[in-house]
Amino acid sequence: MSNAYPSISGQFLINGEWVRGAKVTDVTNPAILTEVVGQVALCSKDDVKQAIDAAEQAFPAWASTSAEKRAELVKEASKHLAPIIEQTVPLFVRENGKPQVEAKKDLLRCVEIMSQGADALVKWWQPESIPGGQMVQLRRRPRGVTAVISPWNSPMILTFKRVIPAILAGNTVVVKPATDCPLTVLATLKVVAEHLPPGVINIVTGSGALVGEQICGDPRVRTIAFTGSTETGKRIMSMSSGTVKKLYMELGGNDPALILPDAVLDEVAMQRIRMGILRAAGQVCSAIKRVYVHESRYEEFMGKLTREFGRMIVGNGMQPDAMMGPINNKAQYDYVTGLIERTKQEGAGVETLGIKLDEESWNQGYFLLPSIATGVNQSSELVRAEQFGPIIPVLTYSDLDEVIAMANDTEFGLRASVWTADQQLAESFADRLDAGAVFFNNHTIFQDLHYDFPGLKESGLSRETQMCGIDLFADTYGFAN
Repeated sequence: MSNAYPSISGQFLINGEWVRGAKVTDVTNPAILTEVVGQVALCSKDDVKQAIDAAEQAFPAWASTSAEKRAELVKEASKHLAPIIEQTVPLFVRENGKPQVEAKKDLLRCVEIMSQGADALVKWWQPESIPGGQMVQLRRRPRGVTAVISPWNSPMILTFKRVIPAILAGNTVVVKPATDCPLTVLATLKVVAEHLPPGVINIVTGSGALVGEQICGDPRVRTIAFTGSTETGKRIMSMSSGTVKKLYMELGGNDPALILPDAVLDEVAMQRIRMGILRAAGQVCSAIKRVYVHESRYEEFMGKLTREFGRMIVGNGMQPDAMMGPINNKAQYDYVTGLIERTKQEGAGVETLGIKLDEESWNQGYFLLPSIATGVNQSSELVRAEQFGPIIPVLTYSDLDEVIAMANDTEFGLRASVWTADQQLAESFADRLDAGAVFFNNHTIFQDLHYDFPGLKESGLSRETQMCGIDLFADTYGFAN
């Protein structure tokens, strides 16, 4: 583990104090399975209770702190986090697996979240008068103890996008990072917590089931922000129902990309499609999971996608030439490899492409070359599932109404993309697609942090709109005469 962060290995944070876990387990490098990056504490139910106790006790003072002061403290913390980003990149790469370029972007994004959120808070927090004959104001107040449960695939952005708005809104938080990738979250939140009163940020690690059950069952936790699988999200909803918590959930996705007959399939477009599929080895909830190509463009599209996949260099993310790293953990690796085998057994064609950066060390990590599956149909497991790995099914269609029906034929509704030369046509498709966001000739994320949108159907819950997510963690109430 990086010498810059020896204090967080095997520890968790309660009320400003770092505590060594009575039980710990190793965090290993998915690119070099014999390399131990650090340790993660396996917190007990009592540890979780103490973290909630600390958050509850810190809440009244933090909630009564002015919005201006909260913004000032968060912005000051961001200024101390920014200088250590470069030295934190190797830690993130070694525990997560993604290449250095992707890892650095994620970490820099966390600093942006802090800075932009602090700037947005003060104006948004002011009372808002509603026009009319009666004096009515909309006013905001924090909700209380907030739990943030973050995933292993994109832990930095998806932790900071919940923790920072929550504390800016005047809540105190209990953070539960993923056991497979907790260390960078711990190291960076350590910097943030040092600039806030004790108990505003508390961090517990270990079993998702144990910590999740404790959080969901505690009536003092008023809000839960969870990013992860739809099945786990359903369990959290069930366990939280007894205390009617406010839930924000970013869940699974099975994003379709629709290649229309007039799509411009130039080099830029194909690179965007490739990155939409293979960013973070496909371990992105909003990655392209299915591609539907009009039959008139199928041969051309397949030739160009095959070339793009063939250029992918897969290897240890610490090596500068690596364009794609390994799968993060054994459970996901086993799932993806099993899915590929079942797809082959179904009779589909699976073409594996790309370049192994280091043939000799290939079997020392959870590496997979990218693959394209053809000969699948709408009922195939690969088309129905959220594969969360570097394999993509490509299907054809002949009719525009047909492809919309195929795209919507899923319980998911996170993102979608429409590839066409006609923006008006793309907009008409967007109106008909079941997705929280539809991209036009791209499949990416929103560059402006003020905007984000949850999924529809089983892909998400609650609205995240214009104010860096701050509105998710505050109650708006009316004041009238």
